[in-house]
Amino acid sequence: MPGYRKLGRTSSQRKALLRNQVTNLLYHGKIVTTEAKAKEIRGIAEGFIAMAVREKDNFDTVTVSAKVARKDKDGKRVKEVVDGKKRDVFDTVEKSIKKDRPSRLHARRQMCAYLYGITEVPAENAGRKKNTKKVDLADKLFDEIAPKYVDRNGGYTRIVKIGPRKGDAAMTVLIELV
Repeated sequence: MPGYRKLGRTSSQRKALLRNQVTNLLYHGKIVTTEAKAKEIRGIAEGFIAMAVREKDNFDTVTVSAKVARKDKDGKRVKEVVDGKKRDVFDTVEKSIKKDRPSRLHARRQMCAYLYGITEVPAENAGRKKNTKKVDLADKLFDEIAPKYVDRNGGYTRIVKIGPRKGDAAMTVLIELV
């Protein structure tokens, strides 16, 4: 017997399904699916959360300086004339950033290799590509999800049975982050 559920799919379809379900569980916090899929998702999602909890504080804060173009009230670059030519005006900005240590970087890359990218679309500009933004799920795991589970030893998800599905009577469940 295999050590995993086949879910009636080929291996590539099964891997894509599980990646999609785990990504959506971590992004939304809860999803509705069948019981067999939920039990498979649980192990993968809890592994990522445990990894995030372990590496949560494993970074250095570094201060960097960068040249940034000065902008006017309309968001256009400010120009000044130097030697008869128009040149952009630049300001030096100090910024502190988080620099991952090697083990946290490895964890981040493992997460990014498995989880799908999510593009957030604001409701007022639906259908427009201009105002969309990409969500970094690894950052969400480290910054939002992991701090909630620091004092918890496993058991980061809960499966609640909803009832049989109307079409095929498969048991549907709600899997959510505790």
